[in-house]
Amino acid sequence: MLLATHIFIIIASTVAVWYGSFRLESAACRLAAYYRLPAVVQGSIIMAVGSSFPELSSTVIATLLHGTFELGVAVIVGSAIFNILVIPGLSGLIGKELETNKEQVYKDALFYIISVTVLLLVFAFALIYYPVEGARWEGTVTRPIALIPVALYGLYIFLQHQDTVEHQAAMSPEDCEAGTDTNIKKMWIQLALSLAIIAGGVEGLVRSAIVLGDLLNTPHFFWGLTIIAAATSLPDTFVSIQAARRGNGIVSIANVLGSNIFDLLIAIPIGVLIAGSSVVDFAVAAPTMGVLTLATIVLFTMLRTQLRVSRTECGMLLVLYAVFILWTGLETFGVIDFLFI
Repeated sequence: MLLATHIFIIIASTVAVWYGSFRLESAACRLAAYYRLPAVVQGSIIMAVGSSFPELSSTVIATLLHGTFELGVAVIVGSAIFNILVIPGLSGLIGKELETNKEQVYKDALFYIISVTVLLLVFAFALIYYPVEGARWEGTVTRPIALIPVALYGLYIFLQHQDTVEHQAAMSPEDCEAGTDTNIKKMWIQLALSLAIIAGGVEGLVRSAIVLGDLLNTPHFFWGLTIIAAATSLPDTFVSIQAARRGNGIVSIANVLGSNIFDLLIAIPIGVLIAGSSVVDFAVAAPTMGVLTLATIVLFTMLRTQLRVSRTECGMLLVLYAVFILWTGLETFGVIDFLFI
């Protein structure tokens, strides 16, 4: 009965996260247009925070309320893997074939690869300079270390600004949504309520992941890497699929890369910056980051080949994700003991 209850909570929480994210992005977009914020702020900060707030809140909630920073890391890395493999795969199969250009491949994709590398360095620095006594592979991520990826995100915003400074133009409300309501007070209320709904949904997901781990005698990390990660990635999935249906593969891929850059460089460090420090198990984090790196290389190779992702390649991405889920499941339940968990 307890298991069925928490499965229901996961479903209900997923719906809450999806609905809250939809309303949050709508309100954030309208507010950005109303205040005529620069395009770089709208795209790289406002919309990135809107679409990535579920992952951001999962790190904060897991760290502060439940004292399990690793669960927050699992959600972020699992979400990043889901974004890289599942979102382009579904977008290309449901929508139109994903097309890109050299600028996106050599700028956004490469910066994303750098983001993955920097986060792995953060975990390595924690293990090397602040090892946990008595634990072979655990290290403490401190605030100064956590500021490294945050500084890199600042560089990302600067580069975005440099690219748009000559043709910077604020979006009109119509760019966000037809029939925009100009009641600014209403938009702020909608924004606040959306944040509360998402936070409530993520709390339900995190708590259920912990309970499922205890009931099934499995690491909480596994449930964050799979179930919560997929649930928090739904808003980005719908955005990318809609863009692909309109034949705008560049926007679809940009949403994936932008969200992942924000998640890796901001969503993970924010838990550390709030809590002061957090312990990470490098033996668990390194293999999952390795999977993320492999997934990134696969997508990058597909993007560079004829500057498009074909339907066959989209199917391959989904198969790779299925293999990843099967592998982590077998590791978790003790069927195999090859790398981690």
